[in-house]
Amino acid sequence: MPHTDVATSPPPKQAPKNRTHWLYIAVIVAVGLGIAVGLLFPDFAVKLKPLGDGFVALITMMIQPVIFCTIILGVGSVASAAKVGKVGLGAILYFLVMSTFALTIGLVVGNLLHPGDGLHLDDSAVAAGAEQAKEGHGSTTDFLLGIIPDSLFSSLTSGDVLQTLLVALLIGFALQQMGPAGKPILTVVEYAQKLVFRVLAMIMWAAPIGAFGAMSAVVGATGADALKSLAILMGGFYVTCILFIFVVLGTVLRVFAGVSIFSLFRYLAREFLLILATSSSESALPRLIAKMEHAGVDRTTVGIVVPTGYSFNLDGTAIYLTMATLFIAEALDDPLSIGEQISLLVFMIIASKGAAGVTGAGLATLAGGLQSHRPELVDGVGLIVGIDRFMSEARALTNFAGNSVATVLIGNWTDGLDRERLDKVLAGELPFDERTMMDDVPAAEPDPEPAGAR
Repeated sequence: MPHTDVATSPPPKQAPKNRTHWLYIAVIVAVGLGIAVGLLFPDFAVKLKPLGDGFVALITMMIQPVIFCTIILGVGSVASAAKVGKVGLGAILYFLVMSTFALTIGLVVGNLLHPGDGLHLDDSAVAAGAEQAKEGHGSTTDFLLGIIPDSLFSSLTSGDVLQTLLVALLIGFALQQMGPAGKPILTVVEYAQKLVFRVLAMIMWAAPIGAFGAMSAVVGATGADALKSLAILMGGFYVTCILFIFVVLGTVLRVFAGVSIFSLFRYLAREFLLILATSSSESALPRLIAKMEHAGVDRTTVGIVVPTGYSFNLDGTAIYLTMATLFIAEALDDPLSIGEQISLLVFMIIASKGAAGVTGAGLATLAGGLQSHRPELVDGVGLIVGIDRFMSEARALTNFAGNSVATVLIGNWTDGLDRERLDKVLAGELPFDERTMMDDVPAAEPDPEPAGAR
């Protein structure tokens, strides 16, 4: 080729540099600074709580649009409703089985540790327990009727994830039945999803500020000494969650899918860090959706399993409710029989559907369950208000771990997993590019489409 042709040819378009790794380094630094400020200047640190609350509120604001778009695309783009039904039924059955395992483990550990022995209430704890009971009280009938929104569009603004799930499923199945006539609507929803991801990418740059404010406030409010009397409860809860994740979930993932849970968690390390900082598994939901599709799980499976898991996967919440209930009963010298434990906890599991990813929802569910079944124990909720933030982190991490494992397992069981691609992604051969969540930014390397993803 002549030299002049080379000189006049346009230079290749360079992909923008990926700076997202600085964001997660900043989150780690912010968490460390928050702990230091909370210990050194507790009075000032408590006043920083709105920073953390504001960040979580920004994330929560986007969750319903994300779920709405994801489910419609996952269901509406599948030609056969049988595929959707198979994935959905498998997901719900799996979540029920694993929640039962979590409930059983929590009961065993709680009855062995007797975490509430020797503790007593004060007036402030009683007042805090009563306040939480007001927020958590509600009947099973109220829960079921609450799934139905006031209108089709109010499901996007109600704050109730289950309402969004219901409406999105209805629209998805309607688009399925419309056939080719529904294609333009699916295209609009796909662009809407990309817009939502773009907004989320902007919000995520506020994560260090939110993490700093949240950690400063919780450490400043509780202090180091205040945690010592509750060390048995916290330690037992964390150990139980760890055992459940790496022994139960790890074994299931290895036996039924041949995947190492350590490889999967290494791939999702940034999402776990984000949850640890915000104490809410919802903060990582959009990224889990994008990463699971990148790893070779087809869009339908991801679009159904992940949002469903955020409403029905209650592994961490089941363990928390179990141990917290036993702790309160023993602290008030009013221990529960095995029959009372099981009946009360089954009610709490049902009542907490749809709140698995919401910060503080476990505490309200605990108080509401006690108010409905054993009102004399509600005052004991105040004992754990001070450490609920730390336990909320473990709940969120456990629920997120369960969702990620479930997505891989159900994709494998329903032939919705490109296993070759998954192995390459987990081995680091096909790294996830944060910028691919925004369609106007080209990836550094072309990524092959997962089998069956579209």
